[in-house]
Amino acid sequence: MNSDPTPVMVGLDPTMTGGVRTYLSARTTPIRMVIFDCDGVLIDSEALCDRVVSACITELGWTIAPEECHLRFLGLSFHDMVPMIEARIGRSLGPGWVDRVVQRLTAILATGVEPIQGAHQALTGITALGLPWRIASNSSHTEMAAKFACVGWSDLVRDRVHSAHEIILRGGRGKPAPDVFLEAAAAENIDPAHCVVIEDSVAGATAAREAGMACLGFSADHDGAALRAVGAIPFRPMHALPELLKGVS
Repeated sequence: MNSDPTPVMVGLDPTMTGGVRTYLSARTTPIRMVIFDCDGVLIDSEALCDRVVSACITELGWTIAPEECHLRFLGLSFHDMVPMIEARIGRSLGPGWVDRVVQRLTAILATGVEPIQGAHQALTGITALGLPWRIASNSSHTEMAAKFACVGWSDLVRDRVHSAHEIILRGGRGKPAPDVFLEAAAAENIDPAHCVVIEDSVAGATAAREAGMACLGFSADHDGAALRAVGAIPFRPMHALPELLKGVS
């Protein structure tokens, strides 16, 4: 699989993205780089991840549905989830819990994900505009490698992927802290003020704001109000992103 299904080439949803062009054209600093989140932005893996995390937490004695996992933990790293889980179950998870969850999830991700509709067109369209792009996620490199291999994008994303999971292991922080976005910008030697982040979670949009970057909030199935509340400008569909950025770089 080298791309996602070809979308119907319709325009932006005017009910939620009417201000996107105005916002971008009013910027005094041009866009020089695009940074994508992974889950929910490029890869449709969040529902699968919610099911796996739900099962892992339920085994600890906290019965939690996938839907509640999504509401509580969307955009957070597994490391940041640990103290929340420990507070609920009243004991330490001990060493290795995050690694075990990552291994369990990776095995399922390797065979069970699809691209977000329009994501492949967005990546190739951004490339055609001459803009560098990178991927910055709370997921581990192992998880992301499985996802991108599953959809046939390993070559497309090679040397463009940044993981907050690994940054945390080095003493840094995951989203909503800005560390992974700043690392991605530094890799291209581009000032954060010239970057735009594509995110679908409040934690990710908050991280973009803390990094000093513009943020467009991908809102595939909701009105984007929560993203707007933390400074992101909602938009859809994903394949329209290159057209949105044309002329502002």
